Amino acid sequence: MEDEPPPQGVSAKALEATLLSALKMLDVGKWPIFSLCSPEEIKLIRQACVFGSAGNEVLYATENDEVFVLGMNCSGCLGTGDMQSTIEPRRLDSLCGKKIACLSYGSGPHVVLATEEGEVYTWGHNAYSQLGNGTTNHGFVPCQVSTNLVNKKVIEVACGSHHSMVLTSDGEVYTWGYNNSGQVGSGSTANQPIPRRVTSCLQNKIVVNIACGQMCSMAVVENGEVYVWGYNGNGQLGLGSSGNQPTPCRIAALQGIRVQRVACGYAHTLVLTDEGQIFAWGANSYGQLGTGNKSNQSYPTTVIVDKDRVIEIAACHSAHTSAAKTQSGQVYMWGQCRGQSVTFPHLTHFACTDDVFACFATPAVMWRLLSVEPDDHLTVAQSLKKEFDNPETADLKFLVDGKYIHVHKVLLKIRCEHFRSILNNDDEIIEMSEFSYPVYRAFLEYLYTDNIRLPPEDAIGLLDLATLYRENRLKKLCQQTIKQGICEENAIALLSAAVKYKAQDLEEFCFRFCINHLTVVTQTQGFADMDHDLLKNFISKASRVGAFRN
Repeated sequence: MEDEPPPQGVSAKALEATLLSALKMLDVGKWPIFSLCSPEEIKLIRQACVFGSAGNEVLYATENDEVFVLGMNCSGCLGTGDMQSTIEPRRLDSLCGKKIACLSYGSGPHVVLATEEGEVYTWGHNAYSQLGNGTTNHGFVPCQVSTNLVNKKVIEVACGSHHSMVLTSDGEVYTWGYNNSGQVGSGSTANQPIPRRVTSCLQNKIVVNIACGQMCSMAVVENGEVYVWGYNGNGQLGLGSSGNQPTPCRIAALQGIRVQRVACGYAHTLVLTDEGQIFAWGANSYGQLGTGNKSNQSYPTTVIVDKDRVIEIAACHSAHTSAAKTQSGQVYMWGQCRGQSVTFPHLTHFACTDDVFACFATPAVMWRLLSVEPDDHLTVAQSLKKEFDNPETADLKFLVDGKYIHVHKVLLKIRCEHFRSILNNDDEIIEMSEFSYPVYRAFLEYLYTDNIRLPPEDAIGLLDLATLYRENRLKKLCQQTIKQGICEENAIALLSAAVKYKAQDLEEFCFRFCINHLTVVTQTQGFADMDHDLLKNFISKASRVGAFRN
């Protein structure tokens, strides 16, 4: 898009909408599970990871850092607080606004996620303590892992089948979970219930990259050496043997070769050197080493990918597939391809290695958290979003519940009729007592972003505000948020709010939910405390739709 001034007569809102629609979108259409999402939902996705034993679970983040999940929910791996599968996206409120930096998953499955702040959250299968919380109880909601990671910023995460590994900004590696083959690198085969630093010969090394196979672990240090530990029955450690390794051991065969990245498949390993060359070793029953045969290799073996320099390698611990991207943008794959064996690197028509796993791998999962590539240029919409609550540029403060919210008068006047009528140039601080801090902050942030971030209970207060300020679009967004967060416990409260604020569509939705879950809803405290007139109307309406028929 050229940098031209907008044509006369175009509103700020229309301009913002145009710019938002021009933002890069994530191409997730090749993963079948996204057929459950509407085109409108898919347009908002900026990060995604498809995982699970059959690619039947997905977590994604939207442009305003909301996090959603959907799918089978095996072992509670969606983090929704239960084990109910869902074909409609459910929001993970505890992760919204966190800004996901990286994510990995195990076979249970369990999920390990790091935020841009370096915090680590885990949830899902935990029979082997792979969540790092000291227990073997499954985790149904994301919980922060803090033991031994306090004051540490995690910059990379990796999962094996049932063990977990993280890399900190100061080059330290921490592991926990299943350890039957020494994959946590502690020197024993006892499971490790909490994160502990991997030391041994990594003690004084700065690690720059990590990866996990099903039951093995790998680390690349800053001088390009590769250290390996764990299960080695297929030669996946590259040590020239098949014996397990309970502590990190350097791959001597790579002496003099500077490795930049390592990637692990189910039982095979790929590394990428600083010269753009690939070495592979380990299991090869599907040709996943790319050597032209199906013989396992316990030593690093060169993989010939045309004559071009390779800039990216890809493998996933749940699959026997390998992929690579060259400097000229060509993508190659080898190994298991929809049940068939491809023993040499095969040129595909894809533009990214992610598509290889969507279309060829079994299961069709993602080998990494897929993200829209960052663009240094900020659009008008992005710039406005960035300036919300910025004290350095703001010229007005709202004082709500003892806390300040920093805003810009001109933007408020442009975006909201209410502020056009009440703001004047002398205002510096405005006290607000009619609404709570979370509600009023969400409203002001909406004026900068066109989106809201609130749990459903707080969205009721925002619905009240939207009604008072005659913000019809905001009312619709509040109703959507409430619909997404309805459950048996809060259904009556949300129905009452819908009636109070004359939100007819929401009222009908809440009423239908109550009828469909009538037995449980009528046993909640909300039903017991229900307003008398509302209760009479509810019973009458429920009777008319046949809720009390024998």
